[in-house]
Amino acid sequence: MAPTSTQQGNAKVGTHNAPAKAGGRGAPAPGSRLAEAFEAVERFPVLIESRERVIAAATAETARIGELVEAVEADVALTISVLRFANRSGLVAGGVGGIPDAVDVLKPSGVLAIAGTAPSFDFFESNGGWELKPERFRVHALATQRAASQIGRAIGWVERDELAVAALLHDVGRLVISRLHPGYKVYFDAISRTPEQRLRDEREQLGIDHPLVGGVLARRWNLPQRIAVAIERHHADESDGLAALVATADMVAHYSQGEAISPDRLHASAERCGLSPVALRDLLYELPLPHQESSRISEPCPLSARELDVLRHLSEGMVYKQIAGEMHLSVSTIRTHLHNVYGKIGAVDRAQAVLTARDRGWI
Repeated sequence: MAPTSTQQGNAKVGTHNAPAKAGGRGAPAPGSRLAEAFEAVERFPVLIESRERVIAAATAETARIGELVEAVEADVALTISVLRFANRSGLVAGGVGGIPDAVDVLKPSGVLAIAGTAPSFDFFESNGGWELKPERFRVHALATQRAASQIGRAIGWVERDELAVAALLHDVGRLVISRLHPGYKVYFDAISRTPEQRLRDEREQLGIDHPLVGGVLARRWNLPQRIAVAIERHHADESDGLAALVATADMVAHYSQGEAISPDRLHASAERCGLSPVALRDLLYELPLPHQESSRISEPCPLSARELDVLRHLSEGMVYKQIAGEMHLSVSTIRTHLHNVYGKIGAVDRAQAVLTARDRGWI
C-alpha cells in the first residue's frame, strides 16, 4: 500500500533531525524531538488580551458569539486549540475547519475553559523560551489573515471561515522548526530575502521546510484536508485554489510590513487565485491604511423585514433560541426564515448570509 501524504510528511520531517549519540544516550531520538516540538506548538501561548476578550464574550449575561469568534480568530494559539478540541469529537464529517462551527461544537463554556487554562503572553514579551517571538509571529499571521479576507471578498470566495484559519496558520510549521533548531536565524532576515529564498535555505540547511511541517500539523489536528493542503502548498510554484489565495495574502502581508517579495511571483499567484491586476494594485494600496468596514448597496434587498431581523440578531451573536424569544417566534420558524434567506441570496451558512447582508448594506 502506498504511504499517505501524512506518512510521507512525517517520514520527511523525522529524517533530518539531529541523531542521538552512540549507544542511545545523550541527545533525544529524532522522533522524540519532533514529538516534543509538536507538543510545544500545541502549548503555544495565548495573547492575554485575546484571553480577556474571550472571557468577556463568553461570560456575558447572553454569550456574545460574534465577539467570541472574532477573539479566537485573531489568536494563533486559541485557533489551534479550539479546532483541535472541536475535531476530537468526530461529529463533523471531513473535520471542523472554521471557528464559528468549532464554537457551535464546543459551546462558549468550552472555549472559555480552553482560554482559561492556556499559557499566555503579553504585548512585547518573549514568552516561554520561543526564539521566534509569539508577538512577531502573531503580527504576520494577522496581516496575512487580513489580506486573505480582502482577497476573498474581491474574488467571491465562499468558504471565508476556512480561509481565515488557513491564513492565520499558514506558517505554523515555522514554530516547529524554531523549536527543533534553536539559533536558526533565517527567519529574521525578511527585509533582504524573499520568503522563497528563506524557504530554500530551510531545505538546504535543515533538510525540511515549514510548509511541509505545517501540513503534517494540520493533519495531526484533524483539520479538513483542504486546509492542510493549503498550508502545505502555499509556497508551491503552481499552487491553486485555497493555497494560491493564502500564498498571495502571505506575499501581500510581507510587502505591507516592508519585507522583501518577488513581484513576478506575487502577480502570478494573484492570477492563479483569480485576483485581477487592478484588484491587486488596490489591495497593495489599501492594506497599510486603517481598516474600515464599508457597506455598499449593489442591488435591491430581496429579504423580508423578518428575515432581515433574523440576520441582525445573528450578527449580534444570538443563537436561534435567543432570536426566537426576542421575536416571539418558534425556533423552527427562525430556521425557516434563515433557510429562505439562504435561497434568496445564495448563502451556504449563516456566517456567509450575515457577511453578504453587511457587504450589501442591508443590515
